[in-house]
Amino acid sequence: MPALRIAVIGAGLAGLSCARALAARGASVRLLDKGRAAGGRLATRRAEAAGRVLQFDHGAQYLTARTEGFAALLRDCGAAPWGGPGRWVGMPGMSALPRALAAGLDLALERQVTAIEGRPGAWILRHLGAAGLRPGGPRPAEAPAAEGPFDAVAVTLPAVQAAPLVTPHAPAWPARLAAVGMAPCWTVMAAFAERLPLPDALRPEDGGPVGWAARDSSKPGRPAGAECWVIQGSPAWSRTHLEETPEAVPAALLAALGTLAGTGLPPPLHAAAHRWRHSLVEAPLGEACLFDPELRLGLAGDWCLGGRAEAAFESGTALAAALLG
Repeated sequence: MPALRIAVIGAGLAGLSCARALAARGASVRLLDKGRAAGGRLATRRAEAAGRVLQFDHGAQYLTARTEGFAALLRDCGAAPWGGPGRWVGMPGMSALPRALAAGLDLALERQVTAIEGRPGAWILRHLGAAGLRPGGPRPAEAPAAEGPFDAVAVTLPAVQAAPLVTPHAPAWPARLAAVGMAPCWTVMAAFAERLPLPDALRPEDGGPVGWAARDSSKPGRPAGAECWVIQGSPAWSRTHLEETPEAVPAALLAALGTLAGTGLPPPLHAAAHRWRHSLVEAPLGEACLFDPELRLGLAGDWCLGGRAEAAFESGTALAAALLG
């Protein structure tokens, strides 16, 4: 009997766990992601300034493991403890974790899926490659490529991005997806020549602009020689300033960090901002995944269970089990 051919859309932690579980059970898995690397919010940004190598985990700051199985997986991927009991970080950066998880998978990067067509058992994906993508949308002259057929499709994108893909086939799902709440997050990556008078990590409870800040260079295996910080805006502040330009955001969050330090900050060697439109789960679906056995179509993500990396992993694994029956 030929192996089931299954497409997984999205190579964040949910997509990676789903693809790994499917492949381990003998399925032929095609994993597609619009980014230039797997991992989603398990991301690391690198830069140089004043002759120094800089590195920032500008998405997920750490992972927690409530089960020994997930902790063992993190250890197998080279993760190391940091910052408190049960906290793990990738080595030498958070992006090392998805790279390890993606090893051996049939992964196609820079593939933005624009439509799911066909029928159950013979699904076709339409997607744009790197040449067809640009800020603001696809180039009009670039027609989406077709790939398939697939016996089943797993969509592991944020709920708001998954909805347009599945609505033509599962009209009852959009209402459920609309109830999922996700908060945005502006993140600032800043480096300094000297150590700031702050603890390695702080989560202010004052309701101000900063939701989290961490001395990223305190994590194990990071480049020496610069004081690197990641400052994440609180959900409320990030919503209010969602459409600000990346050039305008660093000054505001650095000023807020200086207030927390009780002193003005020195001029940064480097400062840049990144906007995560779908960052923190505020209202989860309440189920491990969504799956229609007749359509052979399913959805997974941290938004199914809650705002933890382990929830994304569990959701992807649950969807793989449902796809395989």
